[in-house]
Amino acid sequence: MKKIYKVLATATVLAMAALPIAANAQAVPPATAHKGQGNITNQVKKSVPGTMGYITDFVNDKSGTWITVTGRGLAATDQQEIKLSISKDTKIIDAKGNQVQLQTIVDKNKAIKAFYSPNITKSLPAQGSALTIIVQDNDLAGIDGTISEVTKQGILVEGTNLYNDSEETMLLHLDPKAKIIDQNGSALKASDLEAGMSIRAFYGPYVALSMPPQSSTNYIRVNTKAENNDQEQAAGIDGILTEMKDGRISVSGKPAKAGDLEYVVLAVDGDTKIVDAGGKALTAEALKSGLRIEAEYVSVIYPALPHADKIVVSDTTAPKVEGTITTSERTSKDQLYINVGSDQSTDNDIIINISKDTQVIGLNPDEKLEPGMKIVVFHSPIMTMSIPAITSAEVIMVQADN
Repeated sequence: MKKIYKVLATATVLAMAALPIAANAQAVPPATAHKGQGNITNQVKKSVPGTMGYITDFVNDKSGTWITVTGRGLAATDQQEIKLSISKDTKIIDAKGNQVQLQTIVDKNKAIKAFYSPNITKSLPAQGSALTIIVQDNDLAGIDGTISEVTKQGILVEGTNLYNDSEETMLLHLDPKAKIIDQNGSALKASDLEAGMSIRAFYGPYVALSMPPQSSTNYIRVNTKAENNDQEQAAGIDGILTEMKDGRISVSGKPAKAGDLEYVVLAVDGDTKIVDAGGKALTAEALKSGLRIEAEYVSVIYPALPHADKIVVSDTTAPKVEGTITTSERTSKDQLYINVGSDQSTDNDIIINISKDTQVIGLNPDEKLEPGMKIVVFHSPIMTMSIPAITSAEVIMVQADN
């Protein structure tokens, strides 16, 4: 994703440290009275979490409308990256309160503030429901990298552009009101910044054409334990591969240890070791929906998407059916009747048992499974011989068009 930034002559760079970047730094203002199409960002309560950045992934098909916002949390505990479902109730506006089309934001690659329900999943990235999206007037850029030098002018950072993956070196001047926090959200001082620290910093919209390029920053997130991430955040999951797409796999199952995730999206590439239960090497083509696998990965702050280091493919699969939840007198409190194929036939319908181990994906946190919802179910291969057959649901994926 390429960005176009406003450029300053090098001679103006000494004044940049004093430049306010209101669009990047502003918190949600307190409520004030207003009329008509005035600035309505104050309608969003401070308690509502938010992420500011760019839309780095956009899906609009029969499964629903989803966006992934990558940037920084407006509060220390808010998400740096989050996948949000867009519904008819989602407000999409500019800073003056005028309605904006989501497709326009995507086409023009505009920076946004996305506010969402505090009820989000524990996956990476987290998933939730978008409440309000506010288009920003100014551009911004981000860099993930390492401080190579601290000078009176600012900090020299070498790393990767957050939005186009290009290698870059930036001299960043600290805004007097720059927000500097560690990975836990604790406030730091400019004097705490040292060479060798791993950081995520946001800068712009102005960039000076110098060597190296220079800009002003008002937000820096420091990872003070970067050197220990691999050891501290090694994780694993034993579960069902629910989707394989564009070099990513979605896995739902049992965490290898306390603190690991029950649902995770992993990047799979040439460095991922893929083997069968006997240790025989496999290719990525062997990864199919419904397979039971064990995956090892390292969950790090940068990048947000963890990388699958090793995948062990089992020789068993979890059968999958698609259908609609239907009201039935044959089900008990912990059961659902599934009209498989969402058709008029009842010959292939099933009843699924729901337990505390059943994982539900794609359902808004404040919703529950209800008749009329279209779902995909991965279930136990053990089924009764009754009509309809009864089995136990392991993973239920709610289709977004519900």
